[in-house]
Amino acid sequence: MKFLVLACVLALASVVSARAQPGYTEIYDTINVEEVLGNKRLLVPYLLCMLREGKCTAPGKELRSHIKEALETHCAKCSPKQVEGTRRVIGHLINHEAEYWRKLKAMYDPTGQFTKRYENELKGQL
Repeated sequence: MKFLVLACVLALASVVSARAQPGYTEIYDTINVEEVLGNKRLLVPYLLCMLREGKCTAPGKELRSHIKEALETHCAKCSPKQVEGTRRVIGHLINHEAEYWRKLKAMYDPTGQFTKRYENELKGQL
């Protein structure tokens, strides 16, 4: 009887584990977003990387590989720190870097279906 209960618990745990949605890597969560946003010398290379117009650092490549999915799912796989950073960056782009925001939208969300939500929430804020 104990074996049957243990087997059921293990089976349930494996199903829950298999269904758990993995998140994005947290290896770059230590990047100081405010420092990057406040310094064009740091910010512009990231933006050019996202636009495939410049070289990418390792964190830039990682970010670029997930941008479309994160926009489409409203950052469903993001950690709380990543959600906070994403909102801060998008808000900054909307309010202070409109041309880059326009180019990024054209590349990653040409219909505006997913970015409209961010614009409604963050325009004029941050």
